[in-house]
Amino acid sequence: MVGPVPDPPPPPPVRRPAARPPLEPGDEVRLWYENALGWPTVPGRPVRLAVGERFDVLDLPAEAGHAALERLGRAGRGFPVAAQGGRMRLLVAAGSAEELPGLLDWLEWGSLELDLAAIGAGGLMDAPRPPGHAVPAPPLPPGRGHGGTQGAAVWLRPPEPGCEVEASLPTLSAMGGRGDAPDLVRLVNTVVTQVHRIRLRRSCA
Repeated sequence: MVGPVPDPPPPPPVRRPAARPPLEPGDEVRLWYENALGWPTVPGRPVRLAVGERFDVLDLPAEAGHAALERLGRAGRGFPVAAQGGRMRLLVAAGSAEELPGLLDWLEWGSLELDLAAIGAGGLMDAPRPPGHAVPAPPLPPGRGHGGTQGAAVWLRPPEPGCEVEASLPTLSAMGGRGDAPDLVRLVNTVVTQVHRIRLRRSCA
Protein backbone atom coordinates (compact mmCIF):
# COMPACT_ATOMS: atom_id res chain seq x y z
CA MET A 1 0.00 0.00 0.00
CA VAL A 2 1.44 3.40 -1.09
CA GLY A 3 1.41 6.10 1.56
CA PRO A 4 0.47 9.74 1.00
CA VAL A 5 2.79 11.80 -1.18
CA PRO A 6 4.66 14.35 0.95
CA ASP A 7 4.24 18.00 0.15
CA PRO A 8 7.13 19.55 -1.82
CA PRO A 9 9.54 21.60 0.26
CA PRO A 10 8.88 25.35 0.25
CA PRO A 11 10.98 27.38 -2.19
CA PRO A 12 14.02 29.08 -0.71
CA PRO A 13 13.43 32.65 0.35
CA VAL A 14 14.23 35.28 -2.26
CA ARG A 15 17.31 37.21 -1.27
CA ARG A 16 16.70 40.84 -1.93
CA PRO A 17 19.75 43.06 -2.44
CA ALA A 18 20.61 45.05 0.61
CA ALA A 19 19.30 48.59 0.47
CA ARG A 20 22.02 51.09 -0.35
CA PRO A 21 22.73 53.21 2.70
CA PRO A 22 21.81 56.85 2.23
CA LEU A 23 24.63 59.18 1.34
CA GLU A 24 26.12 60.95 4.29
CA PRO A 25 26.55 64.71 4.19
CA GLY A 26 29.47 65.48 1.92
CA ASP A 27 29.39 62.16 0.05
CA GLU A 28 27.81 63.74 -3.03
CA VAL A 29 30.61 66.32 -2.98
CA ARG A 30 33.25 63.60 -2.77
CA LEU A 31 31.62 61.62 -5.61
CA TRP A 32 31.52 64.73 -7.82
CA TYR A 33 35.24 65.32 -7.47
CA GLU A 34 36.24 61.67 -7.84
CA ASN A 35 33.86 60.75 -10.68
CA ALA A 36 33.34 63.99 -12.64
CA LEU A 37 36.90 65.30 -12.35
CA GLY A 38 38.99 62.29 -11.35
CA TRP A 39 40.50 64.22 -8.43
CA PRO A 40 41.59 62.16 -5.41
CA THR A 41 40.10 62.98 -2.03
CA VAL A 42 41.12 61.89 1.46
CA PRO A 43 38.87 60.28 4.10
CA GLY A 44 37.20 62.45 6.69
CA ARG A 45 35.02 65.50 7.04
CA PRO A 46 35.01 68.05 5.58
CA VAL A 47 35.88 66.70 2.17
CA ARG A 48 39.48 67.55 1.26
CA LEU A 49 41.28 67.27 -2.04
CA ALA A 50 44.72 65.70 -2.31
CA VAL A 51 47.05 68.27 -3.87
CA GLY A 52 50.09 67.47 -5.98
CA GLU A 53 48.74 64.79 -8.29
CA ARG A 54 46.45 66.69 -10.64
CA PHE A 55 47.27 70.25 -9.58
CA ASP A 56 49.19 72.43 -7.12
CA VAL A 57 47.86 75.51 -5.35
CA LEU A 58 49.08 79.06 -4.86
CA ASP A 59 47.59 80.48 -1.65
CA LEU A 60 47.56 84.25 -1.18
CA PRO A 61 45.43 87.04 0.30
CA ALA A 62 42.16 87.38 -1.60
CA GLU A 63 42.68 91.12 -2.06
CA ALA A 64 45.98 90.53 -3.84
CA GLY A 65 44.46 87.68 -5.84
CA HIS A 66 41.62 89.81 -7.19
CA ALA A 67 44.04 92.59 -8.12
CA ALA A 68 46.39 90.12 -9.84
CA LEU A 69 43.64 88.50 -11.90
CA GLU A 70 42.41 91.93 -12.95
CA ARG A 71 45.93 92.91 -14.04
CA LEU A 72 46.35 89.71 -16.02
CA GLY A 73 43.16 90.35 -17.98
CA ARG A 74 42.46 87.62 -20.49
CA ALA A 75 45.60 85.71 -19.46
CA GLY A 76 44.15 85.37 -15.96
CA ARG A 77 41.00 83.62 -17.11
CA GLY A 78 40.27 80.01 -17.76
CA PHE A 79 41.86 78.22 -14.82
CA PRO A 80 40.07 77.30 -11.56
CA VAL A 81 40.13 79.74 -8.65
CA ALA A 82 38.77 79.14 -5.13
CA ALA A 83 38.48 81.23 -1.97
CA GLN A 84 38.27 80.51 1.74
CA GLY A 85 38.61 82.58 4.88
CA GLY A 86 40.09 85.69 3.28
CA ARG A 87 42.46 83.68 1.10
CA MET A 88 42.42 82.97 -2.63
CA ARG A 89 43.64 79.69 -4.07
CA LEU A 90 44.87 79.59 -7.64
CA LEU A 91 45.15 76.13 -9.16
CA VAL A 92 48.37 75.68 -11.12
CA ALA A 93 50.09 72.77 -12.81
CA ALA A 94 51.30 69.90 -10.65
CA GLY A 95 54.96 70.42 -9.74
CA SER A 96 54.67 74.22 -9.62
CA ALA A 97 55.07 74.28 -5.83
CA GLU A 98 58.58 72.84 -6.18
CA GLU A 99 59.43 75.41 -8.83
CA LEU A 100 58.22 78.43 -6.85
CA PRO A 101 61.33 79.13 -4.68
CA GLY A 102 63.67 79.08 -7.67
CA LEU A 103 61.20 81.09 -9.71
CA LEU A 104 60.99 83.78 -7.00
CA ASP A 105 64.79 83.99 -6.89
CA TRP A 106 64.97 84.30 -10.68
CA LEU A 107 62.37 87.09 -10.59
CA GLU A 108 64.39 88.75 -7.77
CA TRP A 109 61.58 88.39 -5.24
CA GLY A 110 63.28 85.68 -3.21
CA SER A 111 64.80 87.99 -0.59
CA LEU A 112 61.42 89.41 0.49
CA GLU A 113 59.07 87.96 3.08
CA LEU A 114 55.88 87.39 1.11
CA ASP A 115 52.39 86.32 2.15
CA LEU A 116 52.35 83.64 -0.52
CA ALA A 117 52.34 79.89 -0.04
CA ALA A 118 52.57 77.03 -2.50
CA ILE A 119 50.82 73.75 -1.72
CA GLY A 120 52.16 70.74 -3.55
CA ALA A 121 52.53 66.98 -3.16
CA GLY A 122 51.27 65.77 0.21
CA GLY A 123 49.17 68.90 0.79
CA LEU A 124 45.42 69.18 1.20
CA MET A 125 42.79 71.67 0.12
CA ASP A 126 39.24 71.95 1.45
CA ALA A 127 36.88 70.96 -1.36
CA PRO A 128 34.55 73.80 -2.34
CA ARG A 129 30.93 72.88 -2.96
CA PRO A 130 30.50 71.82 -6.60
CA PRO A 131 28.55 74.10 -8.96
CA GLY A 132 24.83 73.71 -8.33
CA HIS A 133 25.29 72.60 -4.72
CA ALA A 134 25.59 76.11 -3.37
CA VAL A 135 25.05 79.70 -4.41
CA PRO A 136 28.25 80.78 -6.19
CA ALA A 137 30.19 83.59 -4.58
CA PRO A 138 30.39 86.71 -6.74
CA PRO A 139 33.83 88.12 -7.47
CA LEU A 140 34.60 91.03 -5.16
CA PRO A 141 36.78 94.04 -5.85
CA PRO A 142 40.06 94.42 -3.97
CA GLY A 143 39.60 95.39 -0.33
CA ARG A 144 36.08 93.96 -0.09
CA GLY A 145 36.72 90.62 1.53
CA HIS A 146 37.30 87.21 0.08
CA GLY A 147 34.21 86.31 -1.92
CA GLY A 148 32.91 83.60 0.39
CA THR A 149 31.63 82.88 3.88
CA GLN A 150 34.15 82.57 6.68
CA GLY A 151 35.44 79.04 6.89
CA ALA A 152 33.64 77.66 3.82
CA ALA A 153 35.61 77.05 0.64
CA VAL A 154 33.86 78.28 -2.51
CA TRP A 155 34.66 78.30 -6.20
CA LEU A 156 35.08 81.73 -7.73
CA ARG A 157 35.80 79.95 -11.00
CA PRO A 158 35.06 76.19 -10.85
CA PRO A 159 36.69 73.46 -12.93
CA GLU A 160 34.64 72.07 -15.80
CA PRO A 161 33.71 68.38 -15.60
CA GLY A 162 34.57 66.33 -18.64
CA CYS A 163 37.48 68.59 -19.55
CA GLU A 164 41.16 67.98 -18.99
CA VAL A 165 41.73 70.46 -16.21
CA GLU A 166 45.51 70.21 -16.59
CA ALA A 167 45.35 71.86 -20.01
CA SER A 168 43.96 75.05 -18.43
CA LEU A 169 46.41 75.34 -15.53
CA PRO A 170 49.25 77.88 -15.45
CA THR A 171 52.53 76.12 -16.11
CA LEU A 172 56.14 76.87 -16.97
CA SER A 173 56.58 77.05 -20.73
CA ALA A 174 59.61 74.79 -20.44
CA MET A 175 57.37 72.13 -18.86
CA GLY A 176 55.27 71.94 -22.00
CA GLY A 177 52.11 73.88 -21.28
CA ARG A 178 49.15 72.80 -23.37
CA GLY A 179 46.30 74.71 -24.91
CA ASP A 180 45.82 78.25 -23.63
CA ALA A 181 47.36 77.62 -20.21
CA PRO A 182 48.72 80.90 -18.80
CA ASP A 183 52.44 81.17 -18.24
CA LEU A 184 53.39 80.48 -14.62
CA VAL A 185 56.21 83.05 -14.66
CA ARG A 186 53.87 85.89 -15.57
CA LEU A 187 51.25 84.71 -13.10
CA VAL A 188 53.70 84.49 -10.20
CA ASN A 189 55.32 87.84 -10.99
CA THR A 190 51.91 89.55 -11.13
CA VAL A 191 50.70 87.84 -7.95
CA VAL A 192 53.84 88.70 -5.98
CA THR A 193 53.73 92.31 -7.16
CA GLN A 194 50.20 92.71 -5.81
CA VAL A 195 51.04 90.91 -2.55
CA HIS A 196 54.00 93.26 -2.04
CA ARG A 197 51.98 96.38 -2.89
CA ILE A 198 49.32 95.49 -0.36
CA ARG A 199 51.97 94.87 2.29
CA LEU A 200 53.59 98.25 1.62
CA ARG A 201 50.24 100.03 1.69
CA ARG A 202 49.30 98.47 5.00
CA SER A 203 52.69 99.21 6.54
CA CYS A 204 52.41 102.87 5.52
CA ALA A 205 48.89 103.07 6.93
